[in-house]
Amino acid sequence: MDWNRIEGNWKQFKGSAKEKWGKLTDDDLKLIEGRREQLEGRLQERYGKAKDQVRQDVDDWLKSLH
Repeated sequence: MDWNRIEGNWKQFKGSAKEKWGKLTDDDLKLIEGRREQLEGRLQERYGKAKDQVRQDVDDWLKSLH
């Protein structure tokens, strides 16, 4: 999955993101608007994980969307 596709179709993918990361609020998802950096930043805040771990989690999520 290409991140540009996520960004362009965020409304479709945000439900999947919410399902994967339940601590994300609707406001978080609205602010993220498909931007990977915003998603990673919010995940770091909500889950207290290191940047590298969050990046890997997002990569794994992308792979699962195929």
